Amino acid sequence: MYKLSDDFLWGGAVAAHQLEGAWNVGGKGVSVADVMTGAKHGQEREITDGVVEGKHYPNHDGIDHYHHYKEDIALFAEMGFKCFRTSIAWTRIFPNGDESAPNEEGLQFYDDLFDECLKHNIEPVVTLSHFELPLHIVEEYGGFRNRQVIDLFVRFATACFARYKDKVKYWMTFNEINNQADYERDFTLFTNSGIKIKEGEDREEIMHQAAHYELVASAKAVQIGHAINPDFEIGCMVNFQPIYPLNSKPEDVLQAQKAMQKRYYFSDVHVFGEYPEYMKAFFKRKNFDLDITDNDLEILKAGKVDYVGFSYYKSATIQHQDENTYYDYNESHDLVENPHLDRSDWDWEIDPIGLRVSMNWLYDRYRIPLFIVENGFGAIDEVGEDGVVHDDYRIEYLGQHIQEMEKAIVEDGVKCLGYTTWGCIDLVSAGTGELRKRYGFIYVDKHDDGSGSLERKPKDSFYWYKEVIDSQGENLKL
Repeated sequence: MYKLSDDFLWGGAVAAHQLEGAWNVGGKGVSVADVMTGAKHGQEREITDGVVEGKHYPNHDGIDHYHHYKEDIALFAEMGFKCFRTSIAWTRIFPNGDESAPNEEGLQFYDDLFDECLKHNIEPVVTLSHFELPLHIVEEYGGFRNRQVIDLFVRFATACFARYKDKVKYWMTFNEINNQADYERDFTLFTNSGIKIKEGEDREEIMHQAAHYELVASAKAVQIGHAINPDFEIGCMVNFQPIYPLNSKPEDVLQAQKAMQKRYYFSDVHVFGEYPEYMKAFFKRKNFDLDITDNDLEILKAGKVDYVGFSYYKSATIQHQDENTYYDYNESHDLVENPHLDRSDWDWEIDPIGLRVSMNWLYDRYRIPLFIVENGFGAIDEVGEDGVVHDDYRIEYLGQHIQEMEKAIVEDGVKCLGYTTWGCIDLVSAGTGELRKRYGFIYVDKHDDGSGSLERKPKDSFYWYKEVIDSQGENLKL
């Protein structure tokens, strides 16, 4: 296939709460991830009222990356990683989220982590808020439904920018900020924004208000980050899945277009610094009484992002329903199965060409660099009699997606900074809390019942990805 430029950032991606463990070590406070139990495919994780004795919280232990990070980074270096995307757990730096001064022990942990990356010539790529909101902010402030939380996030971001200004160049503010477009799910509202819906509230209106405060917080952080280090590259991060019409029926085409607007206006605001007219009309029609001030709008214009980070796992398909007069989008009800695509064990569409579609859509729209910061295949991996995981299915999935990415870059002219596979080492699944849904190139002996030695073992995909990186994407073995 194509050979990409030498400065292309190949690597892998994780989130602090899904692998670090050590949930109450080093002065760390309780986060929203720490009160979500384990679940399974088709079952929502339970969000408990604080940490309840007797409940199983898989994020508490993760894969104990907190104590194994040197070993893990050495394995990433063996694969040839150019970058490593992770997040900074807000509750390691500000345990409750509203302290006036940061926790030095937490700051030092990430100093050590980033130093270890740089020792191996691995560029850290850091997300500030990756589903790790302090639980105290939920309980005392109501999460991002409260304007005060803007300043709490900015304080956290500023502390990180200032501390790691000479170690981290690439940043993102809010992970998959648009997941909450699926506002019917308690999980997305809670993990994105720390929102617990009260009886009688309009879930959709509450979501848009929280998203506005996050967009303002992001824009303020971008301005501060650039002031601290003008060389910072600060991006947004969206979960991207192109939404196809089920067929060429004009109503289905329009429904898909309107769905894309509702799911991706978040990145419109991040990139363009203003709300698109279609969202202004939508807010007006729905009679949403949103707290959006003139000063907010000025902040949005001044805090535009430098690149668009995005995750890509699958596409989606939609069909218009006759009763949906305004072509509104309700993600929990409106999507249909695509008859042309296979699906994973977790019922996710497998659509490599959809990545190329996504890259073209995003670059055509925004004309700033893209960064694929998540793409991966969750599967049940079995250790063979020879002690090795032979994950040809993962190699096939990733290889096909990388091939389409390369076509978008070389044939379509899309500017893309890099590619980081999701869960480059096995970790806790965000959606289900499972460890058996494995994504990694590195098998970790840890299981859903909490058992396991934590031993790390390279899978077949480990050596395949090493060759991909060594050849700058030319040797995909498809």
